[in-house]
Amino acid sequence: MPENIEWIFFDIGSTLVDEMECYKKRYSEAIENTDITYEEFAAKVIEFSKQNKKGDHEAVQFYNLDLPEWHKELEILYADTKSVLSTLYNKGYKLGIIANQLLGTQSRLEKWQILQYFDVVVSSAEEGIAKPDLQIFRTALQKADCKPHNAVMVGDRLDNDIVPANKVGLKTIWVKQGFAVYSNPQDELEYADYTVNSLTEICDIL
Repeated sequence: MPENIEWIFFDIGSTLVDEMECYKKRYSEAIENTDITYEEFAAKVIEFSKQNKKGDHEAVQFYNLDLPEWHKELEILYADTKSVLSTLYNKGYKLGIIANQLLGTQSRLEKWQILQYFDVVVSSAEEGIAKPDLQIFRTALQKADCKPHNAVMVGDRLDNDIVPANKVGLKTIWVKQGFAVYSNPQDELEYADYTVNSLTEICDIL
C-alpha cells in the first residue's frame, strides 16, 4: 500500500457488521405461506451472488415475492471489527464510513461502541445519495478534506464499493465476507488493489 494513505473508508454491512442472521430472517419471511423451501431460496440467493448480483433482491424477483423489511436489530459486529479499527486508529489513520444504510447510522455505530473511531460518517439515508453513485464517495472525500489518492475504500461489494471507488481514484481493499465469498471479479474495474478474507488481514497491508 502506498505510504501516502491518510484516510481509510469502510462500508458497514458484511464489512464491519455480520448480517447473516438478518438475511436468514429475510429468507424465512419472504417464503412464508409459499411452497418454496428455505434451502431452495437460499440456493437461489447464492446462484445470483455468484453472478456478482445482490442475491436476496434477485431471488425475491425471481420468485415474484415481496422483499421483507430488514431486521437491523439482528446485526452484530464481526469478532475482529473493534480490534482492527483500534489498531488502524492508533497507527494514525483517519477513519470514515461510506455506506448504504437506513436512517440512524451514527446511533448504531455508537451502540456497537465504534463511533469514536470515525471522523466522517457518510450514509445514503442521511445524504440522499446511495452507492454506487460516485457522488457519495466525493462527498465523503470533501468532508474529510482528502484527495482520492490519499484514501482507501474497504468493502465487500464489487458493484457498490470496489467499482465506484476505483472510478473515483481511491485505492481499494475487497473483503470477501458475507456473500462476497461467491463473487468473482470479471471487469477490470471490479478488481481491487488488495483482496482479503477478513478485516484482520487489512492490518498487514496498512
